[in-house]
Order: sequence, then C-alpha cells, then structure tokens
Amino acid sequence: MTRVIIVRHGQSSYNIERRIQGRTDVSRLTEKGCADASKVGKALSNIAFNAIYTSPLQRAKKTAEIIYSELATDSTKSVTPLVADKLMEIDLPLWAEMLSADVKEKFPEDYRTWKQRPHELRMLLEDGTTEHFPVLAIYEQARSFWEEILQAHQGETILIVAHNGINRALISTALGIPPSRYHSLQQSNCCISVLNFAGGLGEPVQLESLNQTQHLGETLPSLRPGHQGVRLLLVRHGETEWNRQTRFQGQIDVPLNDNGQQQGRKAGEFLKDVVIDFAVSSSMLRPKETAELILSHHPRVNLELQDGLREISHGLWEGKLETEIEQEFPGELQRWRLVPAQVQMPKGENLEQVWQRSVAAWQQIIQNALEKQLQTGLVVAHDATNKTLLCHILGLSADNFWNFRQGNGAVSVIDYPSGLNGLPVLQAMNITAHLGGGVLDKTAAGAL
Repeated sequence: MTRVIIVRHGQSSYNIERRIQGRTDVSRLTEKGCADASKVGKALSNIAFNAIYTSPLQRAKKTAEIIYSELATDSTKSVTPLVADKLMEIDLPLWAEMLSADVKEKFPEDYRTWKQRPHELRMLLEDGTTEHFPVLAIYEQARSFWEEILQAHQGETILIVAHNGINRALISTALGIPPSRYHSLQQSNCCISVLNFAGGLGEPVQLESLNQTQHLGETLPSLRPGHQGVRLLLVRHGETEWNRQTRFQGQIDVPLNDNGQQQGRKAGEFLKDVVIDFAVSSSMLRPKETAELILSHHPRVNLELQDGLREISHGLWEGKLETEIEQEFPGELQRWRLVPAQVQMPKGENLEQVWQRSVAAWQQIIQNALEKQLQTGLVVAHDATNKTLLCHILGLSADNFWNFRQGNGAVSVIDYPSGLNGLPVLQAMNITAHLGGGVLDKTAAGAL
C-alpha cells in the first residue's frame, strides 16, 4: 500500500482578504498560518515519510518547510521537501488577485458557472483567442502528477503540501469524482487528508480521511458565513464483538462491546459543544446505543429511528467468519471486495437495494430539517449504509463503495448549503482523532 498524506497550506494574507490567489505568488503565510503549519508538523511527527512534495508557490513551500522542521523521525529528517510544478494551484488568470466579491460583481455569469457547473467554466487567455477550462486543466494536471508519483513510490508513505484547488483535484482524480463536483470536497487551511493506494491510478484506492482539522484545535470545519442549509454529522456505530472477530453481522442485532461503548462516549465528548438540533439513527441496536451515548450531552434532542438506515442484509453470510463464507460460497468474498455492486447476498440484499432505501431516508431527513428550519443533525448508521451514502453525496456509483473508510465511532460532516437541489459538500470524512489514534484511523473497522 502507498499512503499519501495531503495538506493544504496555512492561512495566507490573501485568504484573510478573501482574494483569489490562483497561481500568483504574492500572498504570504500569516502568523496564524505559520503557527498552524507547526501544529501539522507535530501531528505528523511520528510518521516516517519516504518523500515530501510541495508546490513551488511560497505559501505552500513555507508551510512544507515548517512542517519538515517539526518532523521527529530520523528517517524523515533526510527527506527534504521537493518542489513539484504539478502541485501548482488552479490557474484563474482573469480573476487572480481580485477580491471574491469583485469577481462576483464583475463576472456574474462566469461566477455562477464557477459555483454551480465548475467543469464548464472557461476563460479566454490574454491573447483573446485561447480557451482555458481551469477545472478540467487542474484535473488533468492532478492525473499527470499521480501517474509519475505513484510509480516512483510503490509501498511508501509520502507527504504532499499544496493548495485548495489542486488538493481537491488530486483526491477527486484518485477516487473518480467528476469535475462537476469540484466544490463538493472541502480543504481547510492546514487540513490533513489521507489516501491509501493499492497500486497506480485506476487501481483500488481508499480515502481514509478527509479534511481533518482537530490538530488545529477545531472540532469540525466551521460553517460558511450566512450558511442557511443543513449540516449532517454522519457517524458509524461503535465496535461490536462481531466487528472485532470480523464476523459478518448485517441485520443481526449485535450490541456494542465495551470498546464500542467507550467509542460512543468519546464521540459524545468530541461533539458535546456542537449544537445538535435533531438526531436520527438506524433502528438497529448498535447505532441506537451509539446515538444515545452521544446525545447524553444533548438531553433535549429526541432520537428518531429510521429503518431505511439499517445495515445491508448479508442473508446467509450473517453470523459467519470470512473463512466460513469462503468455504461455503467460494469466490464470492473476492467478488464482494472487487465488484461489490454486482454481488447479490444469498437470501439478502444487493447494494442497489441498500442505496434505494438509505438515500430515500437521507433525503427525507434533509427535507424534514429544511421544513422545520433545523440546521445540524446527527445521523448514526452502519459501514455499508454510510459508504453508500458517501457515494451518493459525491456523485459516484455503488462501484466506488470500497473507496471510503468508515471507522467505528468515526464522524463525517456533510453540508447542504443550498438545500436538496444544490450540491452537497463533504466537509470532513472519517474523523477518528477523538478515538486516540492521532491522524491515522486506528479503529478495528472489522466486518460489516
């Protein structure tokens, strides 16, 4: 496995001014940007990196230098940051250095396209004849970077320090998220995201986490100013004894074990200062227990149970270990790992059935919140359910099911800033810092 840790540069002077940076190299790290970069370095200090790559632009380069100065492992100290031109930020030549508010006023149609259909945004370059599609170009640049880097670092751990736009394109091209969803991934200043590659681009890859900011002292990415939509905190239930044994539980109602209860309590502690307006759980025991542990800090919030969020029915696999399934249904486990959307569980469900019911429940939750003008909701469900919902949120199919990691007790954050008709934003995914593992997910994860 090749592990890639992706960091966005620290806060810059242009970030504060809400100015478009693009490829200009005027903007510098603020004092906060430098301090946060130092926090990233400390958070990553126990990881041994085989290579560090940075964008040539000074806001990223400075961030990389500060992170490098904090890395403690002897093996990493000999790995100095390398400048990679393919980590340059998205090129927005006509807007660079302008205030976002001025771009919105001066180029209203283009700005609307940028926000709603980013893949269609085009700019005529200074010669007046050359067409430039910024988002399509940054995706191409990201693919080219992956093709070079993954080949050079098979089985290694590498660190990338770059920018909002290129980071989104790197994560999107790795997972197959279309350019139309360019704004559906959040990258906060000095955030940490983790990708695990089985091989090269196009081979299996897992997004272990997205946009972690807990090392900066932030519980969750902040809501945008004027946010009028709905925020959902999607949590996977705590560990069960069957998770630990890698026994398939599906719709068998296995309770949390001691560690699972502890994970629920830690998730509750983590979210205790977050204002939660409503809560929904799968009607099964393990997510219900997890939700109740979290809501012990929010006594006024009622828990609604929703059958549509139940775990996938594994049918005849339920209650069995992987070795037993392999013996009784030879080759099917391998198919489940490689082509999950094509597998019909014997006397159980397929992913399309899980998709239909879980997405219907999810949309109903959002609709109800919008009607009641509620802002932040807790949703506690299961591994397969959550992965299916993440595919739906990012415009992917059930074929991408294994692209997402969901640790027991992990928290993901999804915003709907423009209601059900607008594109959702995955603000953060698989946060497990509250479970004691640091930047990397150390939960057992286990079978479904």
